[in-house]
Amino acid sequence: MILSFRRAYPVIHPTAFVAPGADVIGRVRLAKSSSVWFGCVLRGDVNRIDIGEATNIQDGSILHVDDDHPCLIADHVHVGHHANLHGCRVERGAMIGIGAIVLSGARVGSGAIIGAGSVVLEGTRIPPRMLAVGAPARVVRPVTAQDLAYIRRWVAKYVRLAKAYRSG
Repeated sequence: MILSFRRAYPVIHPTAFVAPGADVIGRVRLAKSSSVWFGCVLRGDVNRIDIGEATNIQDGSILHVDDDHPCLIADHVHVGHHANLHGCRVERGAMIGIGAIVLSGARVGSGAIIGAGSVVLEGTRIPPRMLAVGAPARVVRPVTAQDLAYIRRWVAKYVRLAKAYRSG
């Protein structure tokens, strides 16, 4: 469902895909070729949510904000199923693993990976091209060229899937 909140209506690019059963509310912007999948909630009520070009927000994920922290997800980001992103910033080409949680004021650098089930605490900075895992998430190693290629493949796959769903 796409809903306005306090006269703020989501802005959705014509090539973006919002799956049936996903809720996109208030100050949310979806860029070109982005996708929001089944059962997601993007609630831009007290601040804004920006989803970059070719970024995918997979099934069951929740994105929310607080008064001081918008949720800013850059281009070509891969967000796994059931992730929770709250008032954080995720930079270009990063990957958020299945079930990961990224809390208010946290920043995930470009090309970084947050492992499945990990928790990035409030205000934490994950440097670019680093893999962080655990609860709380800790950097364990640099991201490899193979890791980056994996992210790019999945981003491209979700762009194709979204296009296929839009086409019926």
